[in-house]
Amino acid sequence: MELWNTTWTKARPVLLLSNCSVDTSYRYTFYQVTYTITFLVGVVTNGVALRWLCRSPMNSTAVYMVSLSTADLFFVMSLPLRIYYYHQKAGGPGGGSWTTGAVYCQLTFILKYISLYGGIFFLVCIAVDRYFAVVHPLASALRRLRAAQAVSAGIWCLVLALSVSLPLLQSAASRQSQPCMLDPSSRRHRTIILVALGLVMGAFLLPALLLLYSYCKVLSVLRQPRRGRRRTLRIIYWVLGVFLLCFLPYHVNLLGYTLAQVEVLPYCGLARVTKAAHPVVLSLASFNCCLNPLVYYFSSSLCCTNPNPT
Repeated sequence: MELWNTTWTKARPVLLLSNCSVDTSYRYTFYQVTYTITFLVGVVTNGVALRWLCRSPMNSTAVYMVSLSTADLFFVMSLPLRIYYYHQKAGGPGGGSWTTGAVYCQLTFILKYISLYGGIFFLVCIAVDRYFAVVHPLASALRRLRAAQAVSAGIWCLVLALSVSLPLLQSAASRQSQPCMLDPSSRRHRTIILVALGLVMGAFLLPALLLLYSYCKVLSVLRQPRRGRRRTLRIIYWVLGVFLLCFLPYHVNLLGYTLAQVEVLPYCGLARVTKAAHPVVLSLASFNCCLNPLVYYFSSSLCCTNPNPT
């Protein structure tokens, strides 16, 4: 349930990592607390934001924000089941088994990926929307409402395909008796795990590069202070902040942890550091659904008014 929402099984002794264990038993209580806070804050903030966005006139920026808020609510919906799982894990030696079945387990994976990569992709859409608004203001056709709706629909198809394929790969690299737990004991399983890791890193790095390129271009245009540019700068800094705080640490730690566990980088220090950091970075990645409504707040003057023509 922790790495890709899973726990590694150790069917094969790993000599180089045999003495690299780290006591992270606190994480079960830690996850219960952080996920409860995320659930309560996420339901309220995203519910209010989504209601406000849907009741207001729409433009391209608002379309991407509606999709972003919807993706966040998908993740919030899965949190009660996650909290229940970690409550079992914290119950002692007799707890910890996943008693709700593989279907529900896979469902939590899918909802998590919808939120994580839906959040990444739609934040990038907002960045590209700002890019065309500031750097190419005459290219209005690219920011029309219908164009934004088509792009949003395409992004949803991509997010859903990724969110379904990753749990399928995870299931293929697990024991039949433990479909929700990765088992890197065979070469075939390790290959599948590395393929899934490649998809995960690509789904983060490519959007991140596009976001950085868009905002660098926007900042180059906004060198001279003019009226109205402060609002755009606030959006830029906040979206970059969410990326750096929530998504970057999670993916960097995930990369190091996975490579250590499949023995591509079998270093004891790397295994210890990434395992110890994982509860924190995973909670930060989950908390992005509570930070995104502030993007709506900072951009309230840029969306839901003067809607673009269809």
